[in-house]
Amino acid sequence: MLDQLISESKALDKAISGEELTYDDGIELMNYDNLHVLGAVADIARKKLVGDTVTFAASYYMNYTNVCAASCQMCAFYRKDGAEDAYTLTPEQIEQRVGIAKSMGATEVHIVGGFHPTLPLEYYEDMMRVIKKNHPQLNIKALTAAEIFFLSKLTKNSVKEVLSRLKSAGLDSMPGGGAELFHPEIRGKIVRGKCTGQEFLDTIEQAHNLGIKSNVTMLYGHIEKPSHIIDHLIKIRELQKKTNGFITLIPLKFSLDNTELEQQHLVNHECSSVYDLRIIALSRLMLANVLNNISVYWVAYGKKLAQVALSNGGNDLVGTAFSEEIYRAAGKPTTSSVEELATTVKEIGRNPAQRDSFFNVIRKF
Repeated sequence: MLDQLISESKALDKAISGEELTYDDGIELMNYDNLHVLGAVADIARKKLVGDTVTFAASYYMNYTNVCAASCQMCAFYRKDGAEDAYTLTPEQIEQRVGIAKSMGATEVHIVGGFHPTLPLEYYEDMMRVIKKNHPQLNIKALTAAEIFFLSKLTKNSVKEVLSRLKSAGLDSMPGGGAELFHPEIRGKIVRGKCTGQEFLDTIEQAHNLGIKSNVTMLYGHIEKPSHIIDHLIKIRELQKKTNGFITLIPLKFSLDNTELEQQHLVNHECSSVYDLRIIALSRLMLANVLNNISVYWVAYGKKLAQVALSNGGNDLVGTAFSEEIYRAAGKPTTSSVEELATTVKEIGRNPAQRDSFFNVIRKF
């Protein structure tokens, strides 16, 4: 029965045989009405590529500042310099928090912030040197491509110079935030004061060329069209063919509370769980030939929906998200232990494994 349903869709037929999907194939599947079949094909592709192991990292999230020169319509986290609840961590505070991360069992520290209008490049170098000096085994996954691009403009250094200096100071890898959606038709409606999609891609390409691997994200569930999703996935795919520098794609569900899009009534409710599962499945099928890992961000989904998403093409739960603040600002609960995540995986009959930042397995459960 499944084979018959698959054969009735040109795009699914191509996907099941391992062919690369075109833009038109992607649009067909964004509108494909049988979500169960779509998810089943995505899960077959997942199993071929990575088997039945579901991974996650022990990750500590640290936001060094919430001060931001941008004022994105989809963000509830940013504050303007001088605001009552604005903050910027000192090197001493950063070291204290990283010490807490180590005591919690974290193997990586995930560092992002806002586009601070006055912090010099030396602030970021000092941050990384202090962490590496005191915690040499801890992976520093820090600063999105959007932050790097902003730093380049602010400090009047080239993107390559900024990246090279940060790598020398201890930068190991980069998170995937700031990608949002690349297409200019939609990007300007959800971000303000941030790099263009092409500038993001150019920046992350330079990072990959310097040996700095990264994650990549896709923000969905707001005011996008199917064409914007497929465009984003294809641009990720094409860059991955050039650099092989992406570690995983993390589709990020738009969280509505306290954002400008909510306040202006441009988005009145979060997207459905059905749409979440479609996005996970599409991500798997569009990237199947170039990127093994599709991460399910349980912080945004909740653990029950995350379990379903793991049966629709996902193979990773991102991590423990110790001290996560950005989704918390939009009203989401945001922490878990590795044992709790392992239980989440076992409940669906898959094999949990703790990984490092580069998907090397550290521990099986």
